[in-house]
Amino acid sequence: MADGVDLAALQRWMDVQGLGEGAIDSVETLTGGTQNILIRFQRGQARYVLRRPPPVPRANSNETMRREARVLAALQGSAVPHPRLIAACHEEDVLSVAFYLMEQVEGFNPTQGLPARHATDAALRHRIGLSMVEAIAALGAIDYRAVGLEGFGKPDNYLQRQVGRWQAQLASYADLPGWPGPGGIPGVDKVGAWLEAHRPADFTPGIIHGDFHLANVMVRPDSGDLAAVVDWELSTIGDPLLDLGWLLATWPEGDSPSQTDVAITPWQGFATPSELIAHYGSVSGRDLAALDWYVILACYKLGIILEGTYARACAGKAPRDTGDKLHAHTLDLFERALRRIR
Repeated sequence: MADGVDLAALQRWMDVQGLGEGAIDSVETLTGGTQNILIRFQRGQARYVLRRPPPVPRANSNETMRREARVLAALQGSAVPHPRLIAACHEEDVLSVAFYLMEQVEGFNPTQGLPARHATDAALRHRIGLSMVEAIAALGAIDYRAVGLEGFGKPDNYLQRQVGRWQAQLASYADLPGWPGPGGIPGVDKVGAWLEAHRPADFTPGIIHGDFHLANVMVRPDSGDLAAVVDWELSTIGDPLLDLGWLLATWPEGDSPSQTDVAITPWQGFATPSELIAHYGSVSGRDLAALDWYVILACYKLGIILEGTYARACAGKAPRDTGDKLHAHTLDLFERALRRIR
């Protein structure tokens, strides 16, 4: 066993799939704990990465694995850097959960530390942001129906549903004892009202990642280009401009990151928000006239999601220090939204 994975059962399943020969060895856990589990291993001359739900799966964990595998299969052969899907097991009778195997990505995540080459070369750091917007531009340009993602999401009234969906999520936290309520979040009602009043009239639907920021990309070790976009669990069919809005909502606004921004050192040399916007516009051809709306929506949505962990921490269901840290991030996101509104 390795983090809840029955290696003998996995090996038998791989035999049926024709994936490698001999024993599974060189097993290494990449992520675990309460999060989705990633395990890297070798069989014969090939290396694999297995992704499965956490040890105690959430209600939708198995369906999340199936959706991730489906979108990775759809991206095969596209210009979007992603881990290549090798095989997926949608049934739960092999490892008691749905899971899939993907290729090992050669690269690093910038939020885990820059290698010496990138830490000393500002041009490489600058390229990372530009490569990121190229990735979401390419993602949004894919004809989702042509790649088998019809029904993967509900693009009809996608923008109209957003504010109400997240207002209801915020209101649900009142069920958690100890949470002081939304009163301490700056402008929470004002931001929601502004979003409703300024919602774009229409959009061109496409595949969106749903959680696109620096922690969810791998960068090539020999350049500033992306090796892969990872963690596709929130992907759906929606408005691709929300991925750009999400990136900007999580990207440091000034010359150096604040206490609630991503911790990457050195930051100097990374593309500025205005450079990211200009590059996305040039490579995507999309109309960016309403971009502020998407950034503000991203701040609103992400802030409410993070407030959920704070509410659970107030109720003793999550570590208090983690909750306090994420609450500070929520406050910062709503301040960002208010600045854009002003």
